[in-house]
Amino acid sequence: MSGTQEMRFSVMVDDGLIHPADRCPTPNQDARPEQSDPELVILHGISLPPGEFGGAHIEQFFANRLDWDEHPYFAEIRGIEVSAHLLIRRDGRLLQFVPFNCRAWHAGESSFRGRINCNDFSIGIELEGCDDIDYADPQYECLIAVMQALRNAYPALSMAGHCDVSPGRKTDPGPAFDWLRLYDGLSA
Repeated sequence: MSGTQEMRFSVMVDDGLIHPADRCPTPNQDARPEQSDPELVILHGISLPPGEFGGAHIEQFFANRLDWDEHPYFAEIRGIEVSAHLLIRRDGRLLQFVPFNCRAWHAGESSFRGRINCNDFSIGIELEGCDDIDYADPQYECLIAVMQALRNAYPALSMAGHCDVSPGRKTDPGPAFDWLRLYDGLSA
């Protein structure tokens, strides 16, 4: 987003797509259980390899097309099938892998306010980043605009980090994520 242009998104509830966003199809999705509309946004942090940004590794990973031999770290995640609904790149570019009316495979073993299997009722948003490197300004700008569009489409949405729904197992989006900046942007 430039200083002269406000970033805006719209969510089409019928097809579960957000506009504008780059589409990146993934087989790692399935149907939500009946009567399971999105009620929660789970924020994640991802970089592949860890601490490295840019490139197509995240998209390849979510599409099951990652070359497992390209980097030593990839052997640790070999064969894992995961996805998220959205990815926000360091430059603020938005990619959509899974429509919101489908279940993405992002939270794993999880619970929120006593409900287990958060994938059933959540939207997963990956931020390109890691626990100990500050997230980029364009990511916050994009995330705030995305959250505003999601709340317009699904007014009852709550928010949590992956660390909140899978404590002890996950740490993302990590201490480098500025929750107050997000909350302030949403209240402006």
